[in-house]
Amino acid sequence: MVQRSSSRALPPGRRSRTTGWLKRILLVLLFCPLVLIAIGRFMPIFITPLMVIRLAEGYGLRHDWVGQGEIAPELAEAVIASEDNLFCRHFGFDTAATRAQISAWLDGERPRGASTITMQTAKNLFLWPGRDPVRKLLEAWLTPQIELLWSKKRILEVYLNSVEFGPGIYGVQAAARAFFAKDAAHLTRGEASRLAAVLPAPLEWSAARPNGYVRQRAARIRDRMTQLGGYLDCVWRN
Repeated sequence: MVQRSSSRALPPGRRSRTTGWLKRILLVLLFCPLVLIAIGRFMPIFITPLMVIRLAEGYGLRHDWVGQGEIAPELAEAVIASEDNLFCRHFGFDTAATRAQISAWLDGERPRGASTITMQTAKNLFLWPGRDPVRKLLEAWLTPQIELLWSKKRILEVYLNSVEFGPGIYGVQAAARAFFAKDAAHLTRGEASRLAAVLPAPLEWSAARPNGYVRQRAARIRDRMTQLGGYLDCVWRN
C-alpha cells in the first residue's frame, strides 16, 4: 500500500500571496539602501550600525558631525595616504589591489584586504564589522551606488565623520577632542597622521598614546602625503 506524503503543496492563492510578499521584501532590500544613500547625499548621518553594535558591547558613543570645511585638510590627506592612495582615480574599487589580494589568497597567503574609502564608507553606514562573504558581497553592491550618487568630497566627508577612531569614538571631531583636546579644524600634520595610523585597529591602538609601531606607521603616512600631488585633485577641486 502506497503511503501518501503528509506534506501538502500550498494552495495556488496562498502560493501567489507568498510569492508577492517575497518580491516586496526583495524590493525593499534592494532599493531601501538606495533611498538612504540618496538622502545621505545631503543630510548628516548621526548613527550607524557599528555605533549600535559597540554600544551593545559596552562601549560609549562620542560622535559630533562637522562639515568638510571644519576638518583640517591634513587629515583628509593623511587618510587618503593611509587607506586609499587612488581614491580620486577609481570608481569605488581598486582593481589592481583586489587582483593582488586574490592572487595572495590563491597562493595560500592571508589576504590583507583591498577596501577603498568608498567601500569602507558603505560598510560603516549600512553593514556590520567582519570579513564574512555575505558582508563583502553587500559591500560590493552598495559601493558603486555611493560612487554614483555622491561626489568624492561627500564620500570623504561622510567617511571622516563616521569612521571609528577609538573605543566609542566616531568621526574626526570626537577624535580630535578626545585625543588632542581641540577641534578637527586645528589638527596638525603630525596629529592627523597619528589618527590615520590607528584606523586599521582603533580598539587596539591609540592616537594619543601611540606605541612604536603606530609612530612608525604615522611617519610613513606623512612621507606618503608629500608624494600624493595630483592624486588629491578630487578632494580640493571646486
